[in-house]
Amino acid sequence: NATRDLLKAAGFSTATFEDAESFLGSASRASAACLVADMRMPGMTGLELYQALVASGERIPTVIITAHPEELTRSRARDAGITCYLSKPFAPDDLLECVREAVAKSQSAPIPKS
Repeated sequence: NATRDLLKAAGFSTATFEDAESFLGSASRASAACLVADMRMPGMTGLELYQALVASGERIPTVIITAHPEELTRSRARDAGITCYLSKPFAPDDLLECVREAVAKSQSAPIPKS
């Protein structure tokens, strides 16, 4: 996975999941400093995943990536509190900047130096 490899190369600890439900059922979600989710995934969308976390009392700073950007969805994501909404293709530095911003919002992990 290119996203995972990029984040690891930048010094982030990562975990990947098959779908939103797998992440929601994972014990490691409690230690997540940031979530990077695709807008279109099997089961629920990245935005629905974020909203499910918020509804359960967890506000994990989230970056949504999408190959199908829509202004309405971007607006809904921003209103919901999504940290970044990136359209594919995006520059690796754009993703890293978003993840650093998301991690900075989290109280649970230090920000890797670039």
